[in-house]
Amino acid sequence: MSNDTEAKIQAEIEVFNRIPAVNSILEVICRTTGMGFAAVARVTEERWIACAVKDTINFGLKPGEELQIKTTICYEIEKSKEAVVIDHVAKDKRYANHHTPLLYGFQSYISIPITLSNGRFFGTLCAIDPNPASLNTPETIGMFKLFADLIAFHLNAVEQIRVSEINLIEEQKTSEVREQFIAILGHDLRNPVGAIRNSAQLLLRMPLDDRALRLANIIQDSSYRITGLIDNVLDFARGRLGEGITLNRNPNAPLEATLHQVVTELHAIWPGRGIDIDMKLDEPVNCDASRIAQLFSNLLGNALTYGAADQPVRVKVFSKNGELRLLVANCGQKIPSAKIARLFQPFSRGAEEQNKDGLGLGLYIASEIARAHDGTLEVVSSDDETCFTLTIKA
Repeated sequence: MSNDTEAKIQAEIEVFNRIPAVNSILEVICRTTGMGFAAVARVTEERWIACAVKDTINFGLKPGEELQIKTTICYEIEKSKEAVVIDHVAKDKRYANHHTPLLYGFQSYISIPITLSNGRFFGTLCAIDPNPASLNTPETIGMFKLFADLIAFHLNAVEQIRVSEINLIEEQKTSEVREQFIAILGHDLRNPVGAIRNSAQLLLRMPLDDRALRLANIIQDSSYRITGLIDNVLDFARGRLGEGITLNRNPNAPLEATLHQVVTELHAIWPGRGIDIDMKLDEPVNCDASRIAQLFSNLLGNALTYGAADQPVRVKVFSKNGELRLLVANCGQKIPSAKIARLFQPFSRGAEEQNKDGLGLGLYIASEIARAHDGTLEVVSSDDETCFTLTIKA
C-alpha cells in the first residue's frame, strides 16, 4: 500500500475524533440491542480497521486496531454492499459453520454498510455478542440504517469542511499572487516602459539621420503599444481577479476634449488612415471620461486595424435625451455570427488574427467598462459595415 493511501486511511480514522456523536450512537446500539460490542469499521478490499468502538465484553479491539479482512463478514459486505443480520449463529443455515463466528466466538451479529454521498463505500456499522439476540426486526434494522446514514452525514460534513479549508488556503495563496501580479503590472512593468518612452522622446528632439529617426519612432510607438497591453492586462486582472473595473464618474468631465485626444493619438499611429468624426455633446455626461476614452481607443484601434485601408473609419458621438451614444464603424469583412457570439470574451481572437498586435483583451475590457457604467456595448456587422455602439445613461 502506498504512503498516500495509508495517510488517507489514517486521516479517515482520525476524523472520528471530531465526531462525538458516534460514541453516543454506539452506546445507544449496545443499550437497545443488549449487545456487548459495537463498532464503526473502515473497510477496504484489503483492510478492516476499527474507527470507533464500544466494548463491554472485553472483545479487546481498540480504535485504530485491525482485523484480518478475510476473517471478517465485512469482507463479504464490502463486495456485496448488502447488510448481514444474524440472530443466532448456531441456528443460521448460512453462518452456522462460517469461519468468522467460529474464530471470534459470537452468536449474534449485525452489520450495515456506510455509504457516503458520492456513492463511495466507507465501511460498516456493526455489532456482535456471544449470546443470541433479536436483531432481524424492522425496528432494529431501521435503527442501524438510520445511524449508518447519520455517520455518513457527519463524514460528508467533515470532508466538506476539509475541502473548504483547503480551498480557503488556496484562495489566500491565490490572493497573494494576484496582488503581486497586479503590483508588477501596475508598477514594475510600467516604470521601465516609461523610461523607454521618455528616452525615445528625447532622441526625437535631437538631430538624427533618417535611419535613427525611424528607429526612434518605432521605439516610441512600441512603448505606447506596450503601455496599452499592460493597461489591458491590468484591467483584465482587476476584473477577473480583483475588485473589477473601477470608475471615477464626473458629470463635468471634459469628455469631448478627451475623445478628440484619443483620435489625435491614433492619427499619429495611423497617419495614412481617414477618421470621420461627428461629435455633438449637447448634454453633460456623468461618466469616467478616462475610462470612456480607453473604451473608445480600443474600438477605434480595432476599426483601424481590421477595417478596409482605403475607407475611413466613421465615428459618431452624441448625448441626447439623457443618453450618451458612441458609434465606431468601419468598412471591411463581415464578422461571422459565430465569432460575434464570443467577441467580448477575453483572449477571443481567431487563428487568422494571430499576427495582429494585442492579446485579444480590448473588446472584453471595453464591454466591462460599459457594464461598469450600467451601459451596453453592442455590435452589428454586415457585408458593408461593422459598427460598435456604446450606450449609457448620461
